Amino acid sequence: MTLTELISNLSTNPYFGAGFGLFGVGASAAILRKGLQGAVVLFRRHLMITLEVPCRDKSYQWLLKWITIRGAKKTQHLSVETSFLQNDNGQIKTSYEFIPSIGKHLFQYKNNWIQVERTREQQTLDLHMGVPWETVTLTAFGNDKKIYFDILEEARELALQATEGKTLMYTAMGSEWRPFGQPRRRRPTSSVVLDFGISEKIIADCNDFIRNSLWYTNRGIPYRRGYLLYGPPGCGKSSFITALAGELEYGICLLNLSERGLTDDRLNHLLNVAPEQTIILLEDIDAAFVSRESTLLQKSAYDGLNRITFSGLLNCLDGVASTEARIVFMTTNYLDRLDPALIRPGRIDIKEYIGYCSQYQLEQMFKNFFGDTEALNSVIFAKKVIDSSRSVSPAQIQGFFMKHKSSPPQHVIDCCHDIWEE
Repeated sequence: MTLTELISNLSTNPYFGAGFGLFGVGASAAILRKGLQGAVVLFRRHLMITLEVPCRDKSYQWLLKWITIRGAKKTQHLSVETSFLQNDNGQIKTSYEFIPSIGKHLFQYKNNWIQVERTREQQTLDLHMGVPWETVTLTAFGNDKKIYFDILEEARELALQATEGKTLMYTAMGSEWRPFGQPRRRRPTSSVVLDFGISEKIIADCNDFIRNSLWYTNRGIPYRRGYLLYGPPGCGKSSFITALAGELEYGICLLNLSERGLTDDRLNHLLNVAPEQTIILLEDIDAAFVSRESTLLQKSAYDGLNRITFSGLLNCLDGVASTEARIVFMTTNYLDRLDPALIRPGRIDIKEYIGYCSQYQLEQMFKNFFGDTEALNSVIFAKKVIDSSRSVSPAQIQGFFMKHKSSPPQHVIDCCHDIWEE
């Protein structure tokens, strides 16, 4: 029977014409549609692999940059990210980066086609960043997870290349650490002149700590190290820590203990989730807590603004739940204002006074500015400043040299009495 005859017979059939035939066709179409949907689900479940990366994950920005550079180069749906980069000569340059915008993008990676879908939920905000919640979803054929592992590793290495030779700064945002500003050029430790032997002592101690984790483990000693740099302002405490981070190839986590809303639990969490190979810096520790007694007196006046407690800080630094593999630096201008419990051994392992310029510092700073050939003039300059019996900080000396950077060394020596007038 031909198809034409079949259709003719159905059209003359009274039952088909009464609706039973149409019902059967509709039911068959519905079953076919459900079957196709089920087949698609089974196909995606067993023959495709999907990776979802939310914006809160550390690899999110790495992945976006990798997709831009190595992946969807030819996409015409773009978003722009504007940043400012500092060249080696100090000049600030504006940089524009185009990244795949919200939507779907397709690219090929290792002979495998991958679909990238970037979605944004306008109704949901990342409370810590104040921006809409975003997700990047990668979908590829097959069931081998290694393809995504390779992509994430390449994205991480690409991010490391962008920060190679630079120091990363982190700041606490909510319950996590976020990069703060652009990566900075590593500052050489020779550019921060401390008194004789201090810089070398701290660098050697840090390197010894980093290399000997097993030594701490075998003896049951907590693997963490605390340093306190104290002395007058402008003497190079913060500058040295920045240079030290560059020397160790570490980043710096800036933690403000006076931040509104910082609690003991959040502080402990931040110390435990600090990025690897970073120095945790607590500047002006005396401004956060003077002593246990004064903390109790201030509680009523500042309740609700700063809820961290002195005992909470002590427990975070050296308590049962305190993290290991950690380097903490504290700075203060007033050592006598600190509670003895805060700076006892175990919490602070090394205390170093960073004070006003000694003759050694004056000579080294003079040679740094005017060249090593000026060794004799550097001695004359240093002796003349020391003989004045007036204390001078490295910041004052640097400001004085900057003012006279184009002057001959002899003129600088003759005008050294102007240092205290800068």
